Amino acid sequence: MTLDYVALVMLVVVVLILFYGIIAIHDIPYEIAKKRNHPHQDAIHYAGWVSLFTLHVLWPFLWIWATLWREDRGWGIQKIEQEQHDIQHHLSVLTTQIEQLQQEITQLKKTPEPVPEVVPVVQEVPASSQEEK
Repeated sequence: MTLDYVALVMLVVVVLILFYGIIAIHDIPYEIAKKRNHPHQDAIHYAGWVSLFTLHVLWPFLWIWATLWREDRGWGIQKIEQEQHDIQHHLSVLTTQIEQLQQEITQLKKTPEPVPEVVPVVQEVPASSQEEK
C-alpha cells in the first residue's frame, strides 16, 4: 500500500515538472525578446501562450521573430540604409570631382600653349685656347 502512495507522488511530481517545463520552454522566445528590448515582446509572449494550445505550431516562428530584432541594429535594415546613404554620398563627391577635373582639362585644351623662345646658345671659346691651335 505504501508503494502505491510513493508511485502516486512520483507520478504527480513528474507531471508537474513536465507541465512547468513545457511552460518554461514556451517562454524562451519571450525571454529573448525581453532581453533584446524587442518592440513586440508582449505579442511574442501572448503568441507563446496561444502556441501552447495549438500543439506548439507557432513556437519556432516565435523563436525566429524574437531573435531577428537587436537593439543596436533593429531589424538589420537601418544599417544597410546607412551604408547605402554613405556609398551614395561618396559617389556624388567623386562625380563632382570628376566633373571639375574634366572642366579643368577642357580649359587647358582651349588655352593655347605659349611657345618658348629658342635662344641659340653660342659657346664662346676663350682666346687662350684659340692661340694654342
